[in-house]
Amino acid sequence: MTSIGTSTESPVRRAVSWGLIPAVILCSSALFLFSLRMPLIGYPMVAIGLGLAWLFDRRGLTVGMAKDFLLIAIGLVIVSSMSVKADIGWVNFFLLGFVLASAVAVPYLISRYVFRQHIIRFPWKGMWPWTPLQWSYLVLVLALGWLILPFYFITSGAYLNWPVVTAPDEIGRLFVGVNFVGTWDELFFICTVFVLLKRHFPMWQANLLQAIVFVSFLWELGYQSWGPLLTIPFALLQGYTFTITRSLTYVLAVHLLFDLVVFLVIVHARNPGMIPFFLV
Repeated sequence: MTSIGTSTESPVRRAVSWGLIPAVILCSSALFLFSLRMPLIGYPMVAIGLGLAWLFDRRGLTVGMAKDFLLIAIGLVIVSSMSVKADIGWVNFFLLGFVLASAVAVPYLISRYVFRQHIIRFPWKGMWPWTPLQWSYLVLVLALGWLILPFYFITSGAYLNWPVVTAPDEIGRLFVGVNFVGTWDELFFICTVFVLLKRHFPMWQANLLQAIVFVSFLWELGYQSWGPLLTIPFALLQGYTFTITRSLTYVLAVHLLFDLVVFLVIVHARNPGMIPFFLV
């Protein structure tokens, strides 16, 4: 068996595991911490999930789960410390940036320097060079975003969850904010939450669990109405793509292409006629 402290592989990975109980509770806490903003329910769920993980480790039903879940929980609690609803006011712009950066940095530093693990990594290269299929997928993402996102944002009214942007500095801050949050999504949900879960569960289970957290965050951010019909497949595809490519650069390219269209659609919806190449 490989040492937990130095391997990125799971010490125990079963299709049916006692660990699924605390995992589901912990990840589902994101629904209350982010989507519903009900911390009085969300924080006890975090505590229960951690407590059960510790108990199962003590009884030998799981191995090293409590440490990994603690890292996830720390990130969740840090993010929940403020609302992540889209707000590009100068104070919120920098404060939210600090909070989100901390939610990635603190679990990483604890894992690396306190637990002496090398689990959370940010593999920029991974599979390289990209195959024709991978390049084609990037084009497909851009095309689907152009077709679907304007229809979603405008017909559902979801664009109203983002601030009015008319002045050049507002549009610039929106562009930076959308790209920053998109980058953070991959650093936290994929390179941290998903990777830690994958140590204990098969890929498909870890992917479903991280998608709960991912989609809960995106709902609070503004992807509401029937947005989960888009964000759930997107979250699952990002986890699957990362597993295949082992490349943060590639999943980030996918995400930022998607977010480029998101940015343009919001500007288009808030300033009719400014961007004329959308169908809606």
